[in-house]
Amino acid sequence: MGNKVRSRKNLSLLKKLNITAIGGGHGLGRLMSTLSFLDKRLVGIVATTDNGGSTGKLREHQQCIAWGDIRNCMSQLADQPLAKELLNYRFNGESSLDGHSFGNLLLYTLDAISARPLDGIQLLSRLLKVRNRVLPMSETPTDLIAELDNNLQCFGEIRIDELMQMPKQLSLSPQVQGTPEALTHIARSDLIILGPGSFLTSVLPPLLVGDIARAIEKSPAKVIFIDNLVAEQSPAGALPLNEKLRWLENQLGYLPIDLVISPSASHAHRIPTIQSVAADSEVAHRHDMNSLLIAIEQAAEALLAEKPVATNEQPKTGPYSLP
Repeated sequence: MGNKVRSRKNLSLLKKLNITAIGGGHGLGRLMSTLSFLDKRLVGIVATTDNGGSTGKLREHQQCIAWGDIRNCMSQLADQPLAKELLNYRFNGESSLDGHSFGNLLLYTLDAISARPLDGIQLLSRLLKVRNRVLPMSETPTDLIAELDNNLQCFGEIRIDELMQMPKQLSLSPQVQGTPEALTHIARSDLIILGPGSFLTSVLPPLLVGDIARAIEKSPAKVIFIDNLVAEQSPAGALPLNEKLRWLENQLGYLPIDLVISPSASHAHRIPTIQSVAADSEVAHRHDMNSLLIAIEQAAEALLAEKPVATNEQPKTGPYSLP
């Protein structure tokens, strides 16, 4: 059972902000649920490169985007317990539905009867009375590709998360255009939040969409990176925070992050870090929602209310090298 965000008085700054949350998996849903009181001011841009489980089965037989992370976000934003249970229901048995998630099949069906994937997502949002906007990073199917040190390539999220060491570089195949509504909201945002979630397969994929990366670079918004509470089961899980940021800088050609929320103390980088974040009492890898909200409040005040931060701010557009 997830904990609800308690009523807080000091939300006046956050309530004025347009926030774009970028990522996938359970982490993005947890973040959006924490900030759901922002209604239409909160938009989630969801990774659509998953190729495992029910999503992988659908993508193998149908030309569609990955629905799993979108379904996960919608289930965490839905207020009705029955809606959550239905979206996450997974078929089992000997039938062809074995392993499929009802929510993934529902989103695929809504897409099939709609003009575009986003129309199906918006229809489900209205049915579930979800007040925030959930957008796919792209409405065109694409896959994640990793280039390895031996000049070989690794195809797909599942295999990339199983790598023994960090890849040299990630890319999308094919390269796709970002969802137009996502680009518009990035341009209008005051805050952009990356993570939490799998670094290589949830946080990175939207940043590999060329026009999304350019929109973030041009946006006046401040960018926050929310680190995971526990090491993930992927090559990124073995990296300390500063090395993870260095890898991101090498991948993008610049480091877009203005502040980090992380339980880890890392003095090897110059980006201010908020460490006062705690785990959920029942699930160690999941953020406590009240603790996460307080940390985001502190970050917003430091970045946007002209309060002093721990280190000098660096522009997103300049070559910002980590020491």
